[in-house]
Amino acid sequence: MRRSEFTALSEHVFGPALALTYARELVLPGLGHRTSEAAIRDGEDVRRVWTALCDELDVPESRRWEIPPGERRRR
Repeated sequence: MRRSEFTALSEHVFGPALALTYARELVLPGLGHRTSEAAIRDGEDVRRVWTALCDELDVPESRRWEIPPGERRRR
């Protein structure tokens, strides 16, 4: 998983504003009490960071891994 995929999934699941807030401010016990942003910056596997964020926020498995084609943003 790349950082861009993390960002796209995060914005899809949480909305752009909350995605940014969670990445910068939500401390994740499963990542050594670091934020997602800090863990990625420290070289943590991005897929592991995404899983830890979803686990912490109780995101169902069915919403974690794919953005439906009709909901994808064009960049």
